[in-house]
Amino acid sequence: MESGLDVAADRDGGVQDGGGRDGRVRDGAAIGDEPAPAAPLATRLRRAVLAAWPALVGYAAVRAIGLVTLAVWGDARDASFARLIGIRADAGWYLGIAEHGYDHAEKMQSNMAFFPLYPLLVRYVEPLSPFGLRGTAIVLAWAASLAAAWGLFAVGNHLHGRRTGVLLAVVWGLVPHAVVESMAYTESLFTAFAAWSLYALLTGRWLTAGTLCLLAGATRPTANALIPVVMLAALIAVFRRQGLWRPLLGLLLAPLGWAGYIGWVGWRTGRVDGWLRIQSEGWRSTFDGGVGTLRNIGETLDNPSTLQWYLIVAVLVTSLVLFALCVVDRQPWQLLTYSALLLLTTIGADGYFNSKARFLLPAFALLVPVARALAAATTARLVIILVGMTAFSAYFGGYLLLVWEYSP
Repeated sequence: MESGLDVAADRDGGVQDGGGRDGRVRDGAAIGDEPAPAAPLATRLRRAVLAAWPALVGYAAVRAIGLVTLAVWGDARDASFARLIGIRADAGWYLGIAEHGYDHAEKMQSNMAFFPLYPLLVRYVEPLSPFGLRGTAIVLAWAASLAAAWGLFAVGNHLHGRRTGVLLAVVWGLVPHAVVESMAYTESLFTAFAAWSLYALLTGRWLTAGTLCLLAGATRPTANALIPVVMLAALIAVFRRQGLWRPLLGLLLAPLGWAGYIGWVGWRTGRVDGWLRIQSEGWRSTFDGGVGTLRNIGETLDNPSTLQWYLIVAVLVTSLVLFALCVVDRQPWQLLTYSALLLLTTIGADGYFNSKARFLLPAFALLVPVARALAAATTARLVIILVGMTAFSAYFGGYLLLVWEYSP
């Protein structure tokens, strides 16, 4: 069963499956036969919801357990639940942009380091919302996390079947830093755009892929891991004669969000490298090829450290192991390249070691081998594993916001 909306008008010259093979059947008819009429949009949406609902319910359930744990633990510490998830660290910066706009970089730790789409959504949705600015930011983040879970299901279902798709969404909701998916942060929104953009690539929807990549580029700087994938896939489609103007338009759209914001910051600061300067001088974040990350890993393992530091090291090492498994499993090159570039930008950047695991939340394709293994497990084993993962994820989410002193 197809998990995404089958927008046939956005396909070009044949269907390409996840392994890069040209499909010889389209809409149930052999190539050369009269194509069957496309089902109405409402019918396609209903089918998509019926396919994805276990993933959405499962994801919402495990995240709800984590949030209830956080709320109860926070209440015992007289900590406001809404403040914990709606104004902690980066969330406060996004709310400030939504309410007051961008500064003029009078201080080098400028809020122009943060990309604009999420705070703009908060600003323009808030007048229509009964929840106020902070509540609107939280609701938008929750909605984005569900959209991301649906996108993960779509990718997993397309590659390995419905059970894997469901478990991919659920496991993403149980990774150690999954609490961030429910905070007024941008990881969920970016993951939603990235997952659906990659799904569009796997199914030959070039305009959709380019448009979603544009939106991802306006959401987080890590879109630099997605943009090359979309552009290269579009070029390959042109050379393979799978279309012309749609792949080319998708290629042109893909970098506009990211490049447009970087260019705007450059114009605002009067420097072509304005955004990079703000990142390096104001936020102490530079790319050093991984030297700083290796130094922090060594310091963590060579000295008594808190739980968070050990978990960051474990997440980084596990991510590399999972990437190797993805290679062995011959995952589609689009997903492999996206994961590789995310790992490169995360591990290769110096600064904010405390947030490395959070930066890898959008690297959902690394979890496909985990989802496949769980899908092959018996129901009893699966339940035991998921219960254990849920308990740890719920605890660690509370630890990050109530015990850990830095940004998650």
